Amino acid sequence: MIAIAMLAAVHTVACHGVEQQPKAANMTIEPFGTAPDGNAVQLITLTNVKGIEMRVMTYGAIIVSLKVPDKTGALGDVVLGYDSLAGYVKSSPYFGAVVGRYGNRIAKGKFTLDGKPYTLAVNNGPNALHGGIKGFDKVVWKPDTSHAADGQSVSLQYVSKDGEEGYPGTLSVTVTYTLTDSNEVHIAYEAKSDKATPLNITQHSYFNLAGAGDILDHQLTINADNITPVDSTLIPTGELMSVKGTPFDFTSPHAIGERINTDHPQIKYGLGYDHNFVLNRLDTGLVLAAVLTEPTSGRTLEMRTTEPGVQFYSGNFLDGTLTGKGGTVYQHRTGMCLETQHYPDSPNHLSFPSTILKPGDTYRSQTVWTFRVAK
Repeated sequence: MIAIAMLAAVHTVACHGVEQQPKAANMTIEPFGTAPDGNAVQLITLTNVKGIEMRVMTYGAIIVSLKVPDKTGALGDVVLGYDSLAGYVKSSPYFGAVVGRYGNRIAKGKFTLDGKPYTLAVNNGPNALHGGIKGFDKVVWKPDTSHAADGQSVSLQYVSKDGEEGYPGTLSVTVTYTLTDSNEVHIAYEAKSDKATPLNITQHSYFNLAGAGDILDHQLTINADNITPVDSTLIPTGELMSVKGTPFDFTSPHAIGERINTDHPQIKYGLGYDHNFVLNRLDTGLVLAAVLTEPTSGRTLEMRTTEPGVQFYSGNFLDGTLTGKGGTVYQHRTGMCLETQHYPDSPNHLSFPSTILKPGDTYRSQTVWTFRVAK
C-alpha cells in the first residue's frame, strides 16, 4: 500500500509562496459549432476563485482545456486536445472525452447476459473499445449548469437507446463536472437502464502537466499491488499479476520513462503501459488511485475514485500525425491517461467486479482530481 504521508510533500499554490489574488468564480456558455448530426454544440467555461479554468463542450462531454498553476503561479493547459470542434470530429483518440457505454475493451465484441448472446461493434482489432464506433464520445449531451456550494458545476445528460452499438436497454446517463475553489475537479456519474446492461464509464483526458514535450519525466505513483495482465490483443487473461519486481510497480514514485522500454512481455503487448491497475482498497468510498508530478513545473495531480481500477495508458499510439492546440504536434508519448474504471472485459470474467447495471438500480461513480504544487 502507498504511504499516504507522501502527499505531505505537496502544497497548494497559495501555500507555496505565490500569493494568489482572490478572483470571482465564473461560468460562461458560448456556441462551439455544429456536430455532424446537425446538433448545436456548446462550450462551457468554469473558473474558480483561484483562477483555475476548465472548458467543457457538449460534444462527447469533452474537457477541452484545463488550466492550472505551476510553482510560479503561471497557468498552463495540462490536457491535450484541439482548438475547435472540427479536430475532435475529424480524428481524436478520445481526447478529454467521456467514454461508454463500456470504457476499455470487450473481447471480440461479444458477451452473454442472462443467457442471451450480444454482439457489439468491433473497432479495435478484434475487440470492442470505448463503446464502439459511435460511443458517448461522439454524441451531443444536454447541459445543465449550476452554482454548487463549493464551486461551479455543469451536468451533461445523454439517453442511449436500446440496441445502440449493440448494447441492451435504454440508458439515461448524467455526468457532472464540478470545479471547486479548493482546486479540485469532481466528476460524478449516474445512470439508469430499463434492461440489464454492461456499463463502465470513464473520463479519457490525456494529461501533460508540463504543458509541452513528452511525459516520460513525470513521476507517477499508483496505489495498486496488482494489474490484470493481458494477451497480445490487450484483453485480460482473467488473472491478477503482482507488480512487485516488475516495471509495473508504481507503489513508490517512478518516472514514467524509467522502465517503459524494458524487456517484459506485458510491456511488449502494450507497446508501453496500457494496463488496468487493481486499486488497493478497504471500503467502497473514495480511495487514492494515483499521484502524478511533473518535476520542472511542480504541478501535481492527485486522483481519488470509487472505482476498483485505473487504466494507465502512456500515449503509445500518439505518433505525430495529430496537430492539436496552437499547432502543437502530438508526438509519441506527449500525453498520458489515468482512466478510473472497472476492469476491461468484465462481462466475460465472472471473477472480476460486476459491471452489470440492472433495471431499478442506479449506477453511481465518482472520481476527484486535486491539483497541487510540489515543494
